[in-house]
Amino acid sequence: MTGKERLLATINHQEPDRVCVDFGATPVTGIHVSVISKLWQKMFGQHDYRVKVIEPYQMLGEIDPGLRDGLGIDVIGTFARKSLIGTDEDGPWKPFTLFDGTEVMIHHNLNFTVDPEKGDLLGYPEGDLSVGPSVRMPKGGYFFDTIIRQDPIDDSRLNPDDNTEEFSLLSETDIQYYRNRKRWIDRNPDYGSLMVIPGTAFGDIALVPGPFMKHPKGIRDIQEWYISPLIRTDYVMQVFEKQCEIGLQNIETLAELMGDSVQVVMVSGTDFGTQSTTFISPETYRQIYKPFHQAVNNLIHKKTNWKTFIHSCGAVYDLIPEFIDAGFDILNPVQISAVGMNPKELKKEFGSHITFWGGGVDTQKTLPYGTPEDVYREVSEMIRIFAPGGGFVFNTVHNVQGNVPLANVEAMFRALNLSAF
Repeated sequence: MTGKERLLATINHQEPDRVCVDFGATPVTGIHVSVISKLWQKMFGQHDYRVKVIEPYQMLGEIDPGLRDGLGIDVIGTFARKSLIGTDEDGPWKPFTLFDGTEVMIHHNLNFTVDPEKGDLLGYPEGDLSVGPSVRMPKGGYFFDTIIRQDPIDDSRLNPDDNTEEFSLLSETDIQYYRNRKRWIDRNPDYGSLMVIPGTAFGDIALVPGPFMKHPKGIRDIQEWYISPLIRTDYVMQVFEKQCEIGLQNIETLAELMGDSVQVVMVSGTDFGTQSTTFISPETYRQIYKPFHQAVNNLIHKKTNWKTFIHSCGAVYDLIPEFIDAGFDILNPVQISAVGMNPKELKKEFGSHITFWGGGVDTQKTLPYGTPEDVYREVSEMIRIFAPGGGFVFNTVHNVQGNVPLANVEAMFRALNLSAF
């Protein structure tokens, strides 16, 4: 099978010739640029090669064609036109060196300063140094944290328009970007294709603070936002209603533009789970989020053959039936280390109703801190549990982080039995 054939079989719950593999198709299934750089050196012996950082907030690296084929990866992806820090690839790349010494290439408009007291790296929305920084990478760190820029909240003056100013209809520049991506996808017909739908992640806490915005208004503090569905329900509903209206129009445009070049679309990256429970009850999900998820999924399924992908970390067992009823076809990252997320039970109860995309190895303990033997064993076991009958795309539990030992990454790919390792 080609990668595209393998993906189509998998998401239609047919067993492919081997497990379908994704690394790099989404901002939540990637590999840190430091690890990719080491993989390049190991596989190709090119110690002077600088990997491109395609998602700078998390410092995710590009999986280029040579590495993709060498590792046996089946899926390619289309991110939003602009990154979480507001930068884009529309211009030259420039060299940069990370704290760990990894030499990379970054977007031309990704600009930093160094905190004179702490030595932290400060990043700026759209690279604009004339406004305050929006993200911070602690000295010695591997990725950024958002800097909360919250004006004092006066509930009597809150305006839902302030929390929706980042959502807009696709511009001609955006449409040209997707035209170019379609041409790129069509030139690579042997791979499955995933696209991130812009503006349909309702309440995504990575987006709410607006690290890509120069002067975000509204509710932008993470703690304030998490309590707002309960104490400001009407406000949140008004925000979601306007966001949904715009999102649906953009889906109409993208459905006509991209057609069957795409097989899967990432609709939501909103986290609903903690390590041990959910952030919200099923009742709250049904009231506040589910109507908008249903509207988006219904339109996508009416207009296209695309399968819809929801990302939620954590212990979301109690919400999985709601996700399925809302029309989602795919669940990621399948956090097998969280309470109630037992792989055998998940496969038994939900395996015929939803595709599990991820869950191939625990990225909190096993992959970074286990031995290569531990990694090989867990990857093999997760494939044995999830793969039968289709409905399983292999990926880790969220992105592979920059401090993961290369030997453990090699063990993961050895267990997949796909690569030079």
